[in-house]
Amino acid sequence: MSDDLFRVGIGWDVHPLAAPGPLKLGGVEIPFAYGLQGHSDADALVHAVCDALLGAAGLPDIGTLFPADNPEYKDIDSMILLGSVAGMIEEKCFSVNNIDSVVVAQEPRLAPYINSIKENLANALRIKPDRVGVRAKSPEGLGPEGRGEGISARCVASLIRKDDNKR
Repeated sequence: MSDDLFRVGIGWDVHPLAAPGPLKLGGVEIPFAYGLQGHSDADALVHAVCDALLGAAGLPDIGTLFPADNPEYKDIDSMILLGSVAGMIEEKCFSVNNIDSVVVAQEPRLAPYINSIKENLANALRIKPDRVGVRAKSPEGLGPEGRGEGISARCVASLIRKDDNKR
């Protein structure tokens, strides 16, 4: 049995809200007057998931692997980046055990989209949706998210060594 059977990583991301949309979180387009601004599609949730997975695998962060100054990543769908990260994880002989995430936004209300987001992330990571946690929290008017300036996301991911994975 390997001495690094199980690993954990944490990720965090934030992007400012800017008109016009689209707003994408977890690869799901959410109707809203504003979208997130960034070099890619600015999907803060997917970026947090990528960083959590990369950290667990001992790999560089998303900004190092997919730099904002590289035109190849301009406006790229973050789900493509997540697919690349999933491939990197597999190359290191790990599989995703589970992820757990929180999106912090004053608006829009995300509850109607949570199941679609979970399905999207699960499909990209080749795991069952019950291994994906996604919650939306309101900052109750506090901080930049509470003032509607942006949306942030946090994620914890656990990986398991493939050789020891009895699924």
